[in-house]
Amino acid sequence: MVMRDRRRPVEPASDAQQNRLAETNAAHAATVAALEKARTAAETANAAKTRYLVGVSHEIRSPLNAIYGYAQLLERKGAIDPVDAARVIRRSCEHLINIVDGLLDISRIESGVQKLNRDIVPLPEFLEAIVALVRVEAEAKGLNFDYAAAPNLPTHVRGDEKRLRQVLVNLLFNAVKYTPSGTVTLKVRYRGLIAEFEISDTGIGIAPEDIEAIFEPFNRGSSDVALSQPGTGLGLAITRVLAEVMGGDVSVSSTVGTGSVFRLRLMLAEVSNAPTPTARRRSITGYTGHRRTILLVDDDPAQLTVLQGLLQPLGFAVFAASGGEDAIALAARCAPDLVLLDIQMRGLTGWQVAKQLRALDQGHRFKILMVSANAQEFAAGGDGAAAHDGFVLKPVELDALLDAVAGQLGIAWDADEPGTRTTPGPIANLDGASASLAQLRHLGRIGHVRNIAAALDGLAAEFPASVTLVEQLRGHLRSFDLKAFLALLDKYG
Repeated sequence: MVMRDRRRPVEPASDAQQNRLAETNAAHAATVAALEKARTAAETANAAKTRYLVGVSHEIRSPLNAIYGYAQLLERKGAIDPVDAARVIRRSCEHLINIVDGLLDISRIESGVQKLNRDIVPLPEFLEAIVALVRVEAEAKGLNFDYAAAPNLPTHVRGDEKRLRQVLVNLLFNAVKYTPSGTVTLKVRYRGLIAEFEISDTGIGIAPEDIEAIFEPFNRGSSDVALSQPGTGLGLAITRVLAEVMGGDVSVSSTVGTGSVFRLRLMLAEVSNAPTPTARRRSITGYTGHRRTILLVDDDPAQLTVLQGLLQPLGFAVFAASGGEDAIALAARCAPDLVLLDIQMRGLTGWQVAKQLRALDQGHRFKILMVSANAQEFAAGGDGAAAHDGFVLKPVELDALLDAVAGQLGIAWDADEPGTRTTPGPIANLDGASASLAQLRHLGRIGHVRNIAAALDGLAAEFPASVTLVEQLRGHLRSFDLKAFLALLDKYG
């Protein structure tokens, strides 16, 4: 009895100790589980990064190998046609540009730099233009292309026209690419402000384990047929990211050997009382007011040449510096109204140069516009606290740059009125140029300005009789009048 009474106070203490031990063990187990989860996530991220870098390396090395090889053959004066070599080098460069553009798109979107426009889109006409473009590609491959739009489609919706076109063209061209025979179909439905685009094909299909992988950059799945197709492997990755940024989603269902169905769902609000279309953009020839001075700062001579070629014909006094220290010294002498400043340079960075320039310019007499490919360093500026007043991303869209220049300097452009350009005279001996003209028409419809310029150079080199047509097309391109560009092409088949 006495011993039992003595044990009673001990029993609660022992139970409490066991409870504490159990709680400690549970905490240790939870910590171990959390560490294991973190380790697995880190390993997965590292593996994804490795796959991504391998993909980038492979995609870049392939066109580089062609450029390097043909350049060496030309240097050795080997038995090779210089025109053929130039054509291969140009196409390889275009492929590299497409890779870089795709990577920049993903980077801008994920970092929040890429902002969406709120355009008023004439939906039926917009879709008809895309259908006409894709139908040409499908029929050239021997495929049927069907298009069915719901009768209740609104005449105008609000959305980012450029990005919507990019997503739909990516999905439709992807369907054409992976369909050896049969049919590609686009169906469009609209209900409750939601537009659903269904792209189906009778192609090779996608294995279940590849359904998510195909939306990763440079990943085309595990199929030998898919891996053998040309392209950068960025189309579906950009498509999914853009769809999510626009508040929608992309899904896919597929059966290997039977075909695939991609569904894009987006909220596209109907617009009533849409404005009438405005006249097409005029060709800028100069600006009003006294002569302005612009200082260009970039350590890449090619970039300086491009900007000089754009700005000098418009009447600006243009000075150029190849580095930060030269820019600071030159600014003191030329007294610029505007500085176009790259960020990534040898020696002083653009940010350091901007601060030093602003320190010299206490009266804020000139503007500083950053022009850089560093999407991650985007900062709007112009808030009175930052040294710079604006930011333009590379690759530069020349019309966007001119808009930024006009905004910073407060100038109005002088321009030719629409329709003042003369129509080119008769052009003979363009037999055999149909493929080149078709490529230009395709590029014009998707608005790929850089590739259009390269394709025009190729047309002029291969068909000297096309020089008059090429010059007229270049005129439309310089003013970013793609409607007139396409209309002119249509006159020549």
